[in-house]
Amino acid sequence: MSALQPFTAAGHYVNDMVESGEDVVRSIYGDDKYERLVNLKRTYDPDNVFRLNQNIEPG
Repeated sequence: MSALQPFTAAGHYVNDMVESGEDVVRSIYGDDKYERLVNLKRTYDPDNVFRLNQNIEPG
């Protein structure tokens, strides 16, 4: 497996997350993207209707 390491992508596959706490989701997206997603969520889904996923709280 170590021979394949140079050909792998860094990061996580979001749709395969087991844990979905804020710190985990933030670490996957990075701070800038996470804050943008929080703002979008606050604007378009303030009641957190779409929460049965890798949830981002509306903030």
